[in-house]
Amino acid sequence: MAEGFELKAEVRERTGKGAARALRRTDMIPAVIYGNNEPPLAIAIPWKPTSMALYAGGFKTHVWSIDVDGKTIQALARDYQRDPVKERLLHVDFLRVTARSRVTVNVPLSFVGEDECPGLSQQDGVLTVVEHSLSVEAGATAIPEHIEVSLAGLEIGSSIHSSSLSLPAGVTLTNEEDFVIATIAAPAAEEIDDEAPEADEVPTTDEDAAEGDSETSGDAE
Repeated sequence: MAEGFELKAEVRERTGKGAARALRRTDMIPAVIYGNNEPPLAIAIPWKPTSMALYAGGFKTHVWSIDVDGKTIQALARDYQRDPVKERLLHVDFLRVTARSRVTVNVPLSFVGEDECPGLSQQDGVLTVVEHSLSVEAGATAIPEHIEVSLAGLEIGSSIHSSSLSLPAGVTLTNEEDFVIATIAAPAAEEIDDEAPEADEVPTTDEDAAEGDSETSGDAE
C-alpha cells in the first residue's frame, strides 16, 4: 500500500469565485470533499503542502488523511485544477473513502530485471513500452504504489501481455481483454555506404570534362 498524505483543512463559510480569489491571496486554495452518501463539504487547504504533494507523485492514488476541525476524513484526490499560464494549483476535489471502498485508479508500471533480460543485456535489444500505467480496481486504502513488470528471461521479439502480470491481492484490471504492455525490439540497423564518395572527392564525368575544356578555351580568348 502506498503511503498517504496528511493535511489540515478549514471549513469554508463562503463559496463562489470572489471568495475563492480572496482565499488564494492568503495561500489557501478551495477544495471539496464528496461521496460516501454524505453531503459535499467545502474546505480550504494550504497551497504549499498540497502543491508539493502534486509533484511528489501519487497525488491521485495515495490516501489523504484530512483533518477538518479536529475530525479526520480519509479521501482520494479525484480531480484538480491549475492555472493554465502559471500552473498554480487552484482547486482540488476529494472523494471520501473507507477501508471497504473500492475505486478505479491508474497505477504506474515499474519494469524490473533488465540485467536478467538476454534481449537487453546480451543482444542489445530495445525495450519498447506500450503502457506506462494501468487502470485497476482496488481497495481505496490498499492501492499499490506501482505494479512490477519482470523482464527476466525475455529475448528479442518477446512481448509482455497484461494476462502475464502478477497483480497484488485484491487488485484487478478494469480491461478484461489481453493486451500488450511492452516488447523487446531488435536494435535499429545503421546503414553505411562504404562506396559513397567524400564531399571533396566528387568523380568527374566525361560531360564535366568537356564543359571544363570549353570554359578554359573561352578564357583564353
